[in-house]
Amino acid sequence: MKFSPNKLNFYLFFKLPSAFLCGVRVKSINTRICETKIKQRWLNQNPFNSIYFAVQAMAAELTTGALVMYQIKKSKKNISMLVTNINGNFTKKARGQIIFTCSDGELINEAIQKAIVSTVGQTLCLKSIGVDEEGAIVSEMDFEWSIRLKH
Repeated sequence: MKFSPNKLNFYLFFKLPSAFLCGVRVKSINTRICETKIKQRWLNQNPFNSIYFAVQAMAAELTTGALVMYQIKKSKKNISMLVTNINGNFTKKARGQIIFTCSDGELINEAIQKAIVSTVGQTLCLKSIGVDEEGAIVSEMDFEWSIRLKH
């Protein structure tokens, strides 16, 4: 699969339909950064007139997971990936459109290279930050990923 926002959004429809139905979309991706967006609407709201925390977590996780997938594809190796821990901090109601950004592509590349050379699984912590239309941070999430070379 080519890594472009359109291809990843198509992938979401078939492989992560709940995220797709809630409106999570990949905005941009390259080797260093992935951005997703989510717009508040009836399907993804909570009773407090903001985006439900689990929908925010889906958008945030996608920024990290898509970057890991991108770097794995670039390595041309058979590598497994798994979320092993998540930590979230919600600082403001998520209203309107929220952009989540993970810019840990280089950290991912380094961990993949270590996993290939050492054949030992690697654990890495990736951060995704959600920002509203005014530029205020609404949530920050840390995802711990485990990657390992398949034999």
